[in-house]
Amino acid sequence: MSHIIKVDSKRPSVCLERAVSVLKDHGVVALPTETFYGLAVDPFSPRALKKLFVLKKRPVQKPILVLIGKLEMLSLLVKEVPPLAKTLIARFWPGPLTLIFKAQRHLPVELTAATGTIAVRFSSHPLPTRLSCLFRAPITGTSANLSGFPPAVEASEVAEMLPGVDLILDAGPTGGGKPSTIVDLTTPEPRLVRAGKISWEEIRLIGQTKSRRIGPPPGDKTR
Repeated sequence: MSHIIKVDSKRPSVCLERAVSVLKDHGVVALPTETFYGLAVDPFSPRALKKLFVLKKRPVQKPILVLIGKLEMLSLLVKEVPPLAKTLIARFWPGPLTLIFKAQRHLPVELTAATGTIAVRFSSHPLPTRLSCLFRAPITGTSANLSGFPPAVEASEVAEMLPGVDLILDAGPTGGGKPSTIVDLTTPEPRLVRAGKISWEEIRLIGQTKSRRIGPPPGDKTR
């Protein structure tokens, strides 16, 4: 059964220190993001990643997105940051935009699903950002739900759906609505993988101002 801690907004460090201990012990922490509750594990720990897949009943062929607490952490995950990525980062991060980059070779295959790519977001919610910084490393940010089920917006939903989560940080309901927009920057032309809170038209407009042609979305595919 999951252990739930109510987050004191005035003293969040108490629960975050507990969460860091869980991550270091290859455990799973559920916490809110600006969209839904997510599941955080150490993305460099195959043991933790395997536990995450079993918990969510997630197909191993599906990669896991990662959250960073500061921009400097990107270098731990990606080979390079293309010019368009820098523009989108400056405009939309922190926020609900997930970008797919070419991955560093040392990343666990469980994280990338052998795709050679990695999906990264800089959340605008303070809890995952502070947790990543306190952990001094990126954390996973996959949605807190069983694979194929709607993501959770309340801590109680996480506890009911995923009783095997080691620790749930309850900071109240999340915004819900649309998920983060996912854009693949590893293809010849940027590609919309999942429609979300940030419109593709807004991303296209920014790309065109940088003299980079971005076509219409080919369809919505979930990562």
